[in-house]
Amino acid sequence: MRSLIRSGRSTDPSGPHVWHSLRGWELLLAVATLVPAAFIVPGDLPVTEKILSAGLMSAILPVYFLFGRSAILAGDRRRGAVYLAVLVVLFTPAAFIEPSATFALFGLCPQCFMVFPAKPAVGVVIALNAGPAIRFLVENQGDTFNFLSVSTIVVFFSAVFGIWMERIMRQSEDRAVLIAELEAQRAEVSRLSAERGALAERERLAGEIHDTLAQGFTSIIMLIQAAEAQSDPARHLSLAVQTARENLAEARALIAALSPAPLDGSTLDEALVRLADRLREETGIATAFSLHGESRPLPPPTEVVLIRAAQEALANVRKHAAAGRVEVSASYGPETVALEIRDDGRGFDPAAAEGYGLRGMRTRVEQVGGTLTLTSSPAGGTTLEAVLPSEQPEQGA
Repeated sequence: MRSLIRSGRSTDPSGPHVWHSLRGWELLLAVATLVPAAFIVPGDLPVTEKILSAGLMSAILPVYFLFGRSAILAGDRRRGAVYLAVLVVLFTPAAFIEPSATFALFGLCPQCFMVFPAKPAVGVVIALNAGPAIRFLVENQGDTFNFLSVSTIVVFFSAVFGIWMERIMRQSEDRAVLIAELEAQRAEVSRLSAERGALAERERLAGEIHDTLAQGFTSIIMLIQAAEAQSDPARHLSLAVQTARENLAEARALIAALSPAPLDGSTLDEALVRLADRLREETGIATAFSLHGESRPLPPPTEVVLIRAAQEALANVRKHAAAGRVEVSASYGPETVALEIRDDGRGFDPAAAEGYGLRGMRTRVEQVGGTLTLTSSPAGGTTLEAVLPSEQPEQGA
């Protein structure tokens, strides 16, 4: 309870905790001390005793605000002990003079538990109750049983209530700390989730740029270089212009988050045929497209992944394979669709050539639940096969 009051604020983001406020206890202390003083003044006591008793009771509040409150907030036990000693000194004579002053115990006993832990606080509560108890014993000589009964009940009630209250305060503080930790962890999870989403988006955009714009610019450079080496560069320049226009369409589609440009207004099979034809026109490599199974519309993510895989594979053929023939095939099964691109080029060691393009292609395929298989050997050609589910799983399934 002391640590809660000492903090003066709540770790609960929703606002101050009820136990962290001194206002309620201060109001209780004010009522418990001023009400008896108000009853003492019009009483039947002699004027001197009235003034002394009422003055002692009224002095408790100034002592609290000038000395006790700061000691409680600072958690200073030494100053708090002095403060409680002053309360005992002020309260005991007033209780001896006027029994109604014992009403102040309702406000004074909680002060003990604000300064000390439960066990020392119970000792101060006993000291506060000693004055009224002794007065009762003096006024009722021989009535030891009632004296002990009343004193025991008062002390026992104060101790039990104080210990219970301290435990409730401690549990409240633990819960407040736990809530603060949970809120901090929730904020950290949100931050990490946002960072991960941003990283995933950057990776996606990097893959899109690599698979479209970078490959397109590579094709343009190769076509212009080929045009420079020819006496009649018109054909290569025309293909370069066409590639540049398609690259521009890809850039606009990327910005607008649309489907890949090769798919706009056409089926997947038609887009694959166009990619194969473009490779033949640009490089002179013989290309062929074959269809197996019954062609059908696929989910957009699946079509995008297959188009990107075909673009990357054909770009690698153009740049590295030195192939004479490339075969592109699409196979539609009951639950899957497969893309296979085979060339008769010089091949390579797949374990030693896992560049960004292949890594990006594999990541794309795996993100939609597919598998990517790359088979190649020096002088043995290369075969790339991507197998994807033909239906995307429902969200949350």
